Amino acid sequence: MIKLYVKYKKKIILAMIKLRLKRYGRKGKPSYRVVAMNSRDRRDGCALEELGFYNPRTNQIYLNIPAIQTRLQQGAQPTRTVQHILNRAKII
Repeated sequence: MIKLYVKYKKKIILAMIKLRLKRYGRKGKPSYRVVAMNSRDRRDGCALEELGFYNPRTNQIYLNIPAIQTRLQQGAQPTRTVQHILNRAKII
């Protein structure tokens, strides 16, 4: 399990790494990047690593499979949507 220690106002906070979607694209035409992020960060905040791309309009999926498998072995937890994408790609 990856544990990220963040120093915030002289407190040490234990945070979990999640695999989730980061939104890109124009208004009404979304596309997403699959990223590894601190679970406490905003959806469009700074990502630790970009792991792939997903376009729901054209159903285009690109995944960096070795990097995703490494993150999963380290203990990162995918969100439901990312887990569905990984199941379709037969990674999980």
